[in-house]
Amino acid sequence: MSPPSRAFVFICGDDDFLVSRRGKERFAEMTAGLTDEFSREVIEAAVQKLEELETVIARFRAAVQTISLFGDKKAVWLKDVNFIADTVTGRSEGAKALVIDLQALLESVDPATVSVLVTACPVDRRRREFKWMQEHGAFEYLGGDNSGEAVAGLVAEEAKSLGVSFAPGAVQILTGKVNGHTRLALEETRKLGTYLGPEGGVITEALIRDLVPDFGEGDFFEPAEAFFALDLAWALDANKRYFFAGHSARPLLANLQGRNRLMIQLRVLIDSGELRMGFRGIEQGGFDAARKTYARHFGGLEEKSTFNLFTQNLWYLGKLGEKAKALPLKRLIDFQTAFVSAFEELLNRPQDEEGILRELAVRCLG
Repeated sequence: MSPPSRAFVFICGDDDFLVSRRGKERFAEMTAGLTDEFSREVIEAAVQKLEELETVIARFRAAVQTISLFGDKKAVWLKDVNFIADTVTGRSEGAKALVIDLQALLESVDPATVSVLVTACPVDRRRREFKWMQEHGAFEYLGGDNSGEAVAGLVAEEAKSLGVSFAPGAVQILTGKVNGHTRLALEETRKLGTYLGPEGGVITEALIRDLVPDFGEGDFFEPAEAFFALDLAWALDANKRYFFAGHSARPLLANLQGRNRLMIQLRVLIDSGELRMGFRGIEQGGFDAARKTYARHFGGLEEKSTFNLFTQNLWYLGKLGEKAKALPLKRLIDFQTAFVSAFEELLNRPQDEEGILRELAVRCLG
């Protein structure tokens, strides 16, 4: 439960499904024992225009300043806040002024009479408004380093409820194909469970590759995964499927370069002993110490980028770290040189993208 000194609970993150799910749990805790229906109020706070934000703030003000009809404690949920994100509305001066009004309201709340929950997704963690909410509320952030584990846990629970299970490594293949989207991962798990039928069975990597389409940046997932599994046959088959779907070589090459760039950084730090791989991936302590030592060399780059290891999700880095351990640093550098050569070859043979990627796979993995 949140500390009594906090006037409100603030839950946010990168995944709207996880934030919404956690919000429902906390609101259920807040409303336990409240018998008056009017003591529970949910205000939808996803806005597209300044006028909508004004209405939301006005409704919230009325909710927290109005006593329950029967004198019970009241619970108010400001749900799906999106105006402290990097959006046109959120960046406007009018919105910033209204958020200051919201902050004043939150500060005036008496938690003994009104429980307030604020959930937000997405959020811009660089903004002053976000930092204020983080400092003044009982703060929970969902996502970041633990997001992959959270999705994997939910997917495993869903599979169990369907009477099926995942083969080792299959959950990671699924989350990669759906680009880490929790809702999509759960829907695809239900689809795979239905395919296996009431008798149950095991969801294998091969079954996922055959039945689950790639989503978003996941378009590159199977070819990239096959390449860094050092499996030539799989890489060639994955490339065929990738180009058959009408995709271009350039974004796939960029994805390969990005992964390999991170693996080079990981391999150097693992070889030096500054990063250690534990049972759950990269150990947090060593990662934090390395960031303290080397982050300054990246010129203050804080946006997520494969050029800076320390802007990445630690769970994801743990998966790459396992692959990096199997490859000598020289081979990783050779890969990067081969990717550059493939880019150059695309300029000379723009009509033969699939052939160039096929040659790349044979040259690096053959």
